[in-house]
Parts: sequence; structure tokens; C-alpha cells
Amino acid sequence: MQLDIFEHSRDVMLRNDVVQALEHYDATAAQAACERLAQEFPRDVSLPELRILAEAVDFGERQMFSDHEALRRARLALQQTVRPAALGSFGDTGGGVWLSRLWQELAERAAPLAFSPACAGEHAAPLWLQAGDWQAAEQAVTRIESWRRIPAPLGWMVEARLHRVGLQATWPLLAELAWLSPRRLGELVPRSPDPLLPPLMSKFEADFEGAGDDSDIAWFPAWVLTERPDAARHMAPAQASQHGAPEQGMRLLVELLGLEHQGRHHDFVNRRKALRDLQPSLFKAYMRTR
Repeated sequence: MQLDIFEHSRDVMLRNDVVQALEHYDATAAQAACERLAQEFPRDVSLPELRILAEAVDFGERQMFSDHEALRRARLALQQTVRPAALGSFGDTGGGVWLSRLWQELAERAAPLAFSPACAGEHAAPLWLQAGDWQAAEQAVTRIESWRRIPAPLGWMVEARLHRVGLQATWPLLAELAWLSPRRLGELVPRSPDPLLPPLMSKFEADFEGAGDDSDIAWFPAWVLTERPDAARHMAPAQASQHGAPEQGMRLLVELLGLEHQGRHHDFVNRRKALRDLQPSLFKAYMRTR
């Protein structure tokens, strides 16, 4: 029985050798451990995934990316091949942590590539987000000219700042993203590290009566002020965007919330009427707490 137990534990020991080498991102040791496992247990079910991971940590002679297509191929390989193998070998949490070093490596190699609207995802900033380095992601975004007027880099900056400085300090940029690209904000909210944001969005989607599509999210910042009036002072610094109705609605609510304590009855009544004419559902949400 002791011999049987020893024989049964041999494959576990060999797999652990591979895993330990992978945890240190030691490609040479990981590949050698894979070969030992293959020699003794060629049909081991974990072997294909472990070999993928051993090859992935062979950073070796890798050069900076010279074009966006090369980055795209490397990114897809990491997402579609390496990531499933890592999650299968290390589990969801452990795999995510382990992959962060590989995302960092891609981001470093992508540093020379300028932002291109034609291939917006092929840039260092979203790779730094995947790596969990929020400050590096911010810095990569700030090197993009007019980043605050472009949906993709603005979205990257919002996500990075939510992690780095929190929701209150990010409200102005979040409002600008809602006006510029409602769909992108809708995709970002479920990933928010702030626990307040996803339930706020869920309540907005349940309560707000608009067009019934992603464009409604442009009204989210204005609607938030009907639920959280204290956010007005944080949202007020948002830069002028496209001057659309959702932006006008938020500006009106910021003014209304300020006028409530100033006794300027005429201005107050006029702005209430303007809000009602602009968006009845938003006006209804505002009046519900009055």
C-alpha cells in the first residue's frame, strides 16, 4: 500500500514542480519540469495547459511592438489561450493574480505605440488596467492627445481613477464619459471597485423612463443628483462636452440644488420648468424627494 501511495503521489509532485516554477515565472525550470512530467506521465491531463503557461513566461528576447497588429496577435493569444490555461491551473483568483505579470509585460512592450482610433484596444493603457497598475494606466492615457474627448481613453481613465482615488473624485470624468459614450460607461460600471456605483446604475435603469436603450445612460449623472444631492459639488467641475440634453439636465440640477437654499424664487421656478420640459422622467425623480 505504501508503494501504491508513493506511485500515485509521484505525478502530484511532478505537477507541483511545474507550478512552483511558474509561480516564479521561471521559464527554464517550468519547461524542464514539464518534460519530466511528460516522460513519466505522458497522458497527464494537466500537461497541455502547463506547457502553454511555461511557454508564456519565456520572456526571453521579446522586443517592443512595432505595430498595432503585432500587439493585437499577442493580446488575443494571452486572452484566448494563456488565460484559460492559467484559470484552469491556478483557479479564478490565483489565475488572475498570476496573469497580471503577463499583462504588465505586454503593456511595457506596447509603450511605443501611439493611440489609433482604428484599433483603439491596442494600446498600453488597457493592458495596464488588466495588470492592475492603475497609476501606469493613468500615465499611459495622459500621453494621448485630447484623451478627454475620445471615448476609449476617457473610459480607461475613469476606470483607473475609480481604483486609485475613488468615486467622489471621479464623478466629473464619469459624467463626461456618460455624455460622450453611454455604452462604454454601461460596460464599465459592473467592474467598478466602488460598491455604490453598480446598485445606483441598477436603480436608474429600473426607474428612468427614456428611449429604452443604451443612450439612456447619458442621463445617469443627472439622475444620480436626484438620489445623491451631495454629489453635486463633485460633478459640477465636469468639463463641457457636447451640450446635449443629458448634460443640460445635470447642469440644471446642480443649479436647482444650489438655489434651494438661496431664496431666489423666480430663478428656482424657471429652472424647475426647464427641467420638466427637458426630461419629464428626470423631473419626476427630482420632485419625488421634494
